[in-house]
Order: sequence, then C-alpha cells, then structure tokens
Amino acid sequence: MRHIFIVNPHSGPQDAAPAIQAAVSGIPDCEVYVTGAPRDATRYIRSLCQGTVEELRIYACGGDGTLNETVNGAAGFAHAAVGCYPVGSGNDFVKYFGGKRAFLDIQAQLAAPAVPIDLIRVNDRYAINIVNIGFEAMAAARMVNFRRFPLFHGPRSYYPAVAATLMDGMKHSFRLVADGETLSDGKILLCTFANGEYVGGSFRCAPRAYVDDGLMDICMVRPLSRLKFAKMIGLYQRGEHLDSPMMQEYITYRRAQRVEIASPRETMICLDGEIEKGSRFTVETVPGALRFILPEAAFRTGRVSNIAREKAV
Repeated sequence: MRHIFIVNPHSGPQDAAPAIQAAVSGIPDCEVYVTGAPRDATRYIRSLCQGTVEELRIYACGGDGTLNETVNGAAGFAHAAVGCYPVGSGNDFVKYFGGKRAFLDIQAQLAAPAVPIDLIRVNDRYAINIVNIGFEAMAAARMVNFRRFPLFHGPRSYYPAVAATLMDGMKHSFRLVADGETLSDGKILLCTFANGEYVGGSFRCAPRAYVDDGLMDICMVRPLSRLKFAKMIGLYQRGEHLDSPMMQEYITYRRAQRVEIASPRETMICLDGEIEKGSRFTVETVPGALRFILPEAAFRTGRVSNIAREKAV
C-alpha cells in the first residue's frame, strides 16, 4: 500500500508542503507530491492510478478545491481511496464529520478505514460536497478575487462576494427537472445539489444531507427581495431555513438521483467551489463511487450509515 500526500502550496495561509514533508519523512510507503498548476493533481492521480493495481491511499492537502481535484483523479479506480488533510482556507466537506480536528492527525489517517460514499457527477466531472447554480455560483466565482486581499482571506471572502452578487445576481433563468419532475421553468435565486452539508465556510445549506444514501439533497430558492434575503441569511447559515415558516413559500427541498439543467444562455455551475460554464448540465448521484478515508474520531462525529460502517476497509 502506498500513501500519497497531494499538497497544494497555494492553499491556505501558507505553503504547507515543508511541514507535511517533515511529518511523513521516515514513514514507510509515504510520499509527497506538490502540485504546480490548476488540475495538476487530477492529471497526476489519474496517471498514477492507471499505472498500477497496487492499493493507493491519496490525501488531499489543501482546501475543497484540492480535494475536488483529488477526487476527480481517483474516481473510477477501485484500488484508490481518498483522504483529506485540511490545511486550506475553507474545507467545507470535513465539517460534515465535525470539522478539521480529526483529520489533522497523520498517524490516525494512515490507520483509518475507508468507507464508501457517494459522489455527484456533473457532465464529466465530479463533486464530493456541493454543486451550486444561480446566486451561490456567482458568489463563488467572485470569492477568488476577494481572496487576493489579506482582509478577506479564507472564508471571510464569502461575505463581500455575497454583497457584490446582491447587486446583479438575484434572478436566474433555469429549467430544472429532477427525476422526471419539473422543479422550475423560470426564474430562481439559487439551487444547491448537496452530498455534504456546508458551503461558503460556515453556511449549513443542506442540514438533512447524507453522504452515503444514494441521493442528493436539492434546495431551490425562488426569487425574493433583498430585505427578505437579509433575513434569510442567518437562517441559512445555521441550517434553519428548511423549518422556518418565513421561508416556506420560497424554498423547494427534495431528494433526487438525477437532475437535468437547462439555461437559455451560458451560465456558471460551481462544483466544490470550482467553476464550470455551459448551458446544459446533467447532475446525478453516483452511489458509493468513492472510498473515503475516515479517521476514528470523525466516525464518531460524522453521519454515515450502518452500511458504510460495515463496509469500511
């Protein structure tokens, strides 16, 4: 078994590569690969998986973008399992399992089981956490620009990005068909397709989601006023928006396996914070598509089904 640590040197407040190299130095069968460009991790991991049948455990050392690239490289290879060493600016996915702490113990990671979890496939790419269209996709695209400023480093970049998107991102035209049911054929504010729970650093957008139930949780919000949006944002952050009487007329929440999306013009779709463009997308859950390395402490705090626990290897 080989353990490969994929390090994004530009993720987080400082380059984590020297610390990770020092931490795994001398541990048998451990190696470090430092990425050099966007999607370099995906290319490297895919080539690695194609070149061997040996058991590979691949750890994404960075944020959600690094994890997304790692997942897209490893997906489809039964001999590859993916872990997360969260040293990035957001790390939203691991919040589903109680946060970063359980994942920052390298020895615990090396000894951890791998459990089967779902992925969300969008055309020919995968997401492990959240897929967004509409308002949140626009805000995610703008976060990159705000992160250049020290004041807005990390999750703090979400707030100015949201403020900027309030000016021009309140209505978006989409046709959405979920498992044959039309959810929208007109204007919406946003729609989230969730495997995990959190987005934007601290917003619990899908509080009922499970990573291993074979379905994605869909939260569609219809257009509302900026004043109503301001009242909603706190509920959305705490994960209380689904139960709030104030929001019932604006929210459609359901689970589905497959969603067809059509837009009258080119638009953005966001996969774990990574932006893709197009006018037609097929979004579907791929059950048990990835073996995810889950330290024991994360097992105790995260929500995985008994099936996942029984299949942990």
